[in-house]
Amino acid sequence: MKIKEWLSRLPLWLYGCMLLPLLAFGLSKQDASYFSFSDIPRIWTDEAMKDWELPNSNPEYSAQPVSEEFYYKLPERVIYKTYPVYHPDHEPEGYWEWLHEQEAEIVLDESKLLTEEDYIKAGELLFDYPIDTLGAVINTQHVRNKDFYSATNMPLTPEGIMPFAQWIVGGKGKVYLGNLSCAMCHTRVMDDGSLLKGAQGNWPGDKAFAFALESDGVSERGVQGITNILFGSPFADGDPHGKLLSSGREAIIEAYKAVPEGAFGRQGTSILYPPQAPNLIGVKDRKYLDHGGLGQHRNIEDMMRYIAMNQALDFLNFYGDYNSIGLTKERLKSGEPIFFPGTHDRHSDAQLYALAKYVYSLTPPENPNKPSAISESGKIIFAEQGCVTCHTPPLFTNNKLTPSDDFEIPDEHYDKYDIFGISVGTDPDYTMKTRRGTGYYKVPSLLGLWYRGPFLHDASLAKLEDLFDPARLRDDYVPTAFKPHDVKTKAVKGHEFGMDLNEMDKKALIAYLLTL
Repeated sequence: MKIKEWLSRLPLWLYGCMLLPLLAFGLSKQDASYFSFSDIPRIWTDEAMKDWELPNSNPEYSAQPVSEEFYYKLPERVIYKTYPVYHPDHEPEGYWEWLHEQEAEIVLDESKLLTEEDYIKAGELLFDYPIDTLGAVINTQHVRNKDFYSATNMPLTPEGIMPFAQWIVGGKGKVYLGNLSCAMCHTRVMDDGSLLKGAQGNWPGDKAFAFALESDGVSERGVQGITNILFGSPFADGDPHGKLLSSGREAIIEAYKAVPEGAFGRQGTSILYPPQAPNLIGVKDRKYLDHGGLGQHRNIEDMMRYIAMNQALDFLNFYGDYNSIGLTKERLKSGEPIFFPGTHDRHSDAQLYALAKYVYSLTPPENPNKPSAISESGKIIFAEQGCVTCHTPPLFTNNKLTPSDDFEIPDEHYDKYDIFGISVGTDPDYTMKTRRGTGYYKVPSLLGLWYRGPFLHDASLAKLEDLFDPARLRDDYVPTAFKPHDVKTKAVKGHEFGMDLNEMDKKALIAYLLTL
């Protein structure tokens, strides 16, 4: 039964009740004799990792992470001072030469983290800190090329800073471009040029990667190889990523270019069904992480596990006997180092604790959209339309998982997870055909919609107004944000609430949503 049909049967009154480094340096901390709070847990244990993540929608291919023994043998990351990356036209005179005169400077000493405030401050530093200096996404040549910025429509601060990457200095003459920080995907350059950390980011990452592939002249085999590493899921029904690989170099690059700002094809997801970049502000109150609810979030330990896994260690996962970087289980058991971006070292548990504490501390900026007569009218419509059933105040989410149309909920899931067993009919492919797919989508919070966008889990709609436009249900609709590279039109189906409202009521409802 569809949720809209179910809601129509409820009485009106019931509605109202209801987010490497430094392989080149060779610098990793081996001495574990550092201070730590007794509260800081050991997060990567074999027992904890057994059931922390939900099974894959095809359970036989659920993720198998590395062992506790393997994980804790990885050297801990050393955190060095970083420096901003400027658009070439805005770089201060002599800045590049000055960077090459700097010495390496370690900026995080865990023995000095004595209070919660110390941990939060350290967590912000870690949030901004890149874990890769090998050019996993972009490299020095790209960001010092003016064409890079125009080709990607790269957001900049008023000072001309590109805030999604950092320079890391490993010693005099050793300047490396750092990629893959938390901030890369979870920082938003606002309309006034200010930075909002933790928000749905607007890093045009897939366009940046397409520029890198083209400007570096990466061969067809190379483009296919890296795309398979990122997204390969040969066990998925119809193997859509295998078909993408067979379409050739140019088509694959066009698929990267099609992903809009505000979405990002992170590893294990897809550029065919790219996930909207999550908003981390308020994530402390969410029960599931990832659009498909892959990671349970029951406590700070779960957040720490999520950070550790998602800073590239999931490249070491096995899905059945499949591993995307071509590892064998025997190779993992050998204990030999694996030199792949982000997988040869790890954050210490103290660093993960600091990062989680910082993410938990994030708060939204002041909302410029103040309550008004029209928004108060929209508040009533919000209840009347049954929105409160799933987007329940004060969090504006019921923190539950809803199944995709193609997923049959196993009986045992009802006892293990928070299930709202009715589909809203949105596109099922992300959660059914990727390595991160669970068969579910989590019910998102509506808090902070005013600084977010594009919308829906696949970032297919640019504005809230588009959500309530009945035209989006037609096959001749042109999506206003993400549109697959190989189609001209595509229906954006599902979540069909509010479409029957008159224009005045739609405006009132949107006005209310923007006050949240």
